[in-house]
Amino acid sequence: MLNWVWFGLLATGMFFAAAGGNMEQTTAAAFSAASDAVLLILEICGLLCLWMGMLRIAERSGLVDVLARLISPLARRLFPSVPPQHPAFSAIVMNIAANLLGLGNAATPFGLKAMEYLQTLNPQPDTASAPMITLLAMNTSCITLLPTMVISLRLSAGSAEPTAIIGATMLASSIGFVFALLLDRAIRRREQHRGR
Repeated sequence: MLNWVWFGLLATGMFFAAAGGNMEQTTAAAFSAASDAVLLILEICGLLCLWMGMLRIAERSGLVDVLARLISPLARRLFPSVPPQHPAFSAIVMNIAANLLGLGNAATPFGLKAMEYLQTLNPQPDTASAPMITLLAMNTSCITLLPTMVISLRLSAGSAEPTAIIGATMLASSIGFVFALLLDRAIRRREQHRGR
């Protein structure tokens, strides 16, 4: 379906470019954008390697463990059915910690591992469990204290103040996170009332 959407957008753009007599400019812009995209990917790759290395240093130095201990009480409240000593719990905490640091690419493997572990605790393997749904809601809307990737993108684009978005990002991501958790709880309560 998404392929058809992209095809429709491309075809519409080409139609209007041809109708307006701007095919030359459109072709030049397409080639220029393709070149810029490759350069941006290379810059992001380098910055991503830097931040992933910083996360690895933080992990080995024990900083991530400290952050995980700070997050654990919240995680226990959000995932009461997951035993704290279960590997799923530590994967959930690491996922939240990576998201807090704005490292979505580092958070994804922890999230996938947490889902695998949560599946072992799932009494109905063909249906997502409540902790799995909560983790998905949290992972897609987690609070970001330090938006490292966005800062990196702004830095590579030549921004004079790449860190100016930290406050707005913290506020917006906090609102989204709280809303996602409230919606998750509301839907779960409604489903519980239906089941009675």
